[in-house]
Amino acid sequence: MIDQSPSPTPSPTASLLTKYRSDAPFLTLLNLYRHDWPKLVESFGFFLIKHSPEWVRPLIIANVVDIVAQPSQHSLHELWLNGALLAVMIAQNLPTHYLHIRATRQMEANLRSAMTQRLQELSMGFHWQRSTGVLQAKLLQDVEKIEQLTSYLFQFVPSAVLTIIIAISITARRAPWFLLFFLATVPAAVLLIWGLRKPMRDRNHTFRRQVEGMSANLSDALKLIPITRAHGVEAEAMRRTNQQLEAVKQAGLCLDTINAITNASTWVVLRSFNALCLITAAWLAYQGRQGLTAGDVVLLSGYFDTLTTSTVMILTVMPQISTGFEAIRSVGEVLECPDLEQNQGKLAIAHVQGNFRFDQVGFAYPHQVHAALHNISLIVPPGQTIALVGPSGAGKSTFINLVIGFLRPTQGTLYLDGQDMNGLDLRTYRRWVSVVSQDTILFEGTVRENILYGTDSADEQKLHWAIEAANADEFIHRLPQGLDTLIGENGAKLSGGQRQRLTIARALIRDPRVLILDEATASLDTASESLIQSALQQLMGGRTTFVVAHRLSTIRRADQIVVLNQGQIVEVGTHPELLKVEGLYASLHRLQS
Repeated sequence: MIDQSPSPTPSPTASLLTKYRSDAPFLTLLNLYRHDWPKLVESFGFFLIKHSPEWVRPLIIANVVDIVAQPSQHSLHELWLNGALLAVMIAQNLPTHYLHIRATRQMEANLRSAMTQRLQELSMGFHWQRSTGVLQAKLLQDVEKIEQLTSYLFQFVPSAVLTIIIAISITARRAPWFLLFFLATVPAAVLLIWGLRKPMRDRNHTFRRQVEGMSANLSDALKLIPITRAHGVEAEAMRRTNQQLEAVKQAGLCLDTINAITNASTWVVLRSFNALCLITAAWLAYQGRQGLTAGDVVLLSGYFDTLTTSTVMILTVMPQISTGFEAIRSVGEVLECPDLEQNQGKLAIAHVQGNFRFDQVGFAYPHQVHAALHNISLIVPPGQTIALVGPSGAGKSTFINLVIGFLRPTQGTLYLDGQDMNGLDLRTYRRWVSVVSQDTILFEGTVRENILYGTDSADEQKLHWAIEAANADEFIHRLPQGLDTLIGENGAKLSGGQRQRLTIARALIRDPRVLILDEATASLDTASESLIQSALQQLMGGRTTFVVAHRLSTIRRADQIVVLNQGQIVEVGTHPELLKVEGLYASLHRLQS
């Protein structure tokens, strides 16, 4: 049955996905906060209040110095008033700092949500070609760098600029000609920023690529520890890891070098101006010229120090700002990837009968000379069991991925219940599909959570029925906390047969109309296989089932056995029929017998 209503309404993060532009990182950053501007403005306001002592402190210190240096012209009351004002300005830092840090974390959650949604929408081809470690780095590290970029651009830099303006304004009133010292720092700062901008961007890009490669390498190394130890190749594993770490170190050193040159050059230039300003102001005050007092010397030196400190801060965060913009481009590799599984606007499926028809279906992977499948024509009535056999590379996995909808035909048409699958929202179709493969996929949670994954509405009665039908009740009862026992990463605390029975229980509780069994018993011992086969018979009852099996003894009762070779169907029939033909199936059967 086809539901003529449109596909499910996109989530709130959909607008972020459509407006993300890595070629315009600043505009993209503004777009990330389009719903949080009031919070961001509030946070910046508290940041300014928190930072205000830096603007007022030189003025207060100058007043105190003048009071002490010229006691006849000032009263003790003025000293206590300036001291009290300084104490209040310092004390307010704690509450205002707490209030200002609360506003920026929502963007991180929104961006990670959008990335996770897009990863769910991207084609399986995208995931087959990308390392999990690289994607994790984008989700975790790059989003954190974008959040830091927000602090730099919307808090530290504006505050530093405002500090410079205040320092210049007060100096203009007390000693206007000292602005020459201030103005001399601007060209120096601009020249430094302009000259080092491109090297910083290039080295940030190189460093990010190396870190992503290291993340992928370490992820693989952790997965391969059992194989590495079993084959005694720890030295080779360490060599590969150290080689990657050395590449990251060299890229990091290049980045640190350009950052160090930037910071050191800035410090030397600006501190030199600061020293010159101090000595000049002190000499003029000592000579009694320009009407400068001892307090004015402290004020001019203090504000020049504030100005140079703010300038140094702007230059110091420039590498981090460059890193943040590079992170925006990195996240764009996910959010802007065009390799999407196109489901929007297509018909949603309300019910599946399980009737498939392959009409001269073919599929060719990009950048490969020969098609993986071609001219596949086959009718699969509802409730039938179809077994797929053939040598490695015959096209069985491609065939299954077409049925699941991970791939769409590049030639011909695949029909589901009489409807072209190219016109269907495959997300709604997969609610009626369950997959049990050789590689069991479980997560680090309880037995209950793994069985109920995606079907939290199932009641206890249905849960226990699925467990019994999967022959999983006998080992679950022996677990320390039964259904609430934690099973470890990918079910590491369970045996292979136990993990497989959990995946069958998970498939049963979904009550699928289409079932995919991909080498479901290939890695099990005889005793476990017997239990699994019994559970699978319960699971297959009344469902359209596609079975991929190298062990031909497991598919003798299939309604149709489809023999593939070099991407084509070469034989179709039941087990007895194919043995009589004396073709490829019979040859494979003799080899296993």
